[in-house]
Amino acid sequence: MTVERSVVVSPRLSASWRRSRDYGAPVDAVDPVFAGGVDDESLYFRCGHEVLRGLKEALSGEPVSMMLTDADGLVLSRMCDEPALTRALDATHLAPGFAFSEREAGTNGLGLALADRAPSLVRGSEHYCTGLWGYTCAAAPVIDPVHHRLLGSVNLTTWTHRSDALLLALARTAAAHISALVTGHGTVPQRTPRGEVFRVVPAGRYGPDAVGAGKSWDDALATVVDAVRTGRTAGVVGEPGVGKTALLRTALREAGRDRRILEARPPDQRDLEPWLALWVPELRKGWAEVIVGGVDALPLWAAAELARIVSGAPGVSLAVTASDVAAVPDPLVSLLDVVVELPPLRLRPDGISPLAEHLGRCARGTDVRFTPAAARALAAFTWPGNVGQLRRVVSDAVLKSDVVDSGHLAPEVLCGPGRVLTRLETLERDEIARALAQPGVTVAQAAESLGMSRATVYRRISRYGIRPGPAGEAGPRRGPARPLLRG
Repeated sequence: MTVERSVVVSPRLSASWRRSRDYGAPVDAVDPVFAGGVDDESLYFRCGHEVLRGLKEALSGEPVSMMLTDADGLVLSRMCDEPALTRALDATHLAPGFAFSEREAGTNGLGLALADRAPSLVRGSEHYCTGLWGYTCAAAPVIDPVHHRLLGSVNLTTWTHRSDALLLALARTAAAHISALVTGHGTVPQRTPRGEVFRVVPAGRYGPDAVGAGKSWDDALATVVDAVRTGRTAGVVGEPGVGKTALLRTALREAGRDRRILEARPPDQRDLEPWLALWVPELRKGWAEVIVGGVDALPLWAAAELARIVSGAPGVSLAVTASDVAAVPDPLVSLLDVVVELPPLRLRPDGISPLAEHLGRCARGTDVRFTPAAARALAAFTWPGNVGQLRRVVSDAVLKSDVVDSGHLAPEVLCGPGRVLTRLETLERDEIARALAQPGVTVAQAAESLGMSRATVYRRISRYGIRPGPAGEAGPRRGPARPLLRG
């Protein structure tokens, strides 16, 4: 049977159609063979599942199906949030346990990627089988870089009428991440908890938290160190992630308080009573420094109980953190002698470079250096996530090199502030910024690598505030770290 095509096809597609015809692939409806269960215990499956799960979270709400296949085109895993797309894919058997290579399903994204070992985008009527004309599929092969074996493919499928400008870049990136994880012998990174409800740091194991993090940090640190040395209690307030607890730990170390540190953050409201009960036996041991973070989350009764427990424990000193001095519950305010405000990272640009070097050294285990272009980009960024965001950006960058240039930085750092983006827009912005950050790459070359027109890339640069070159100004002026309360 001959199917009329209304599209101009590339040599790759023509060759794929000829192979599909020779294989006897179906023209009207896909009827792949069901191979049964899949091996979900293999290293490749586990690494692929981890990467696709992260991609699924990033694309939450978008009509995109993410699939992992083996080298023969057998679908091992599929993730999709849109019910209508899921039902349609089920109807065409594009689901785990079914094989979708060119031999079984004719020309399609994942089959072409496996056949040519190259990223492939197949739109609508470019599919050999008319039953797949309603979809656009972008796929990239996953290659073992050590043995150069074809492990499988990542396939992203959406409706034909949806934009596909970003699909191929996402598939390429996901495939590269899976390859890297497999090569790393399955050392898939685990999620780090945001904080511990109760943590005991033995005496003498404080460790360095920050070094030379700018004048604002130094001023705040000097105030807290002076308070600790003179037996006064201190609190640090500021935006989330500015380093309040780290400053308190550093102050204790510099003040020579070589004692146990008890660190805690308020748990869920339902768990407050058992959380408070943990303090009593621990504080009976005496001689400890207590740091309670985020005390503005404590209800009045819990703050009063914590104040009572700490006040009644001999040889115990208290330090707290909060978003603002006015948010500290009254029972705890009465125990504090000095409260210092630590400005957000965007107001202390002089401390960003030394802090980045320190964080890089901690992440890589050796000294790292930032080029002037990278340092300017870091100083110009607004850091809405403060030190936590800087730590993540630096940790990712130093995995690539111990001399960090702007091209090693996360795309978000190379883009100016703007409106709140959707998840898909954020991914598009990051892919374009990453492409433009490569050394010597022109806009035209970046557009070609992304599968987008040059005009589209220029429009996106303007829309997202992407800075292809080094960042310019050093950023806003810093604010002082000022004592708000003194006894």
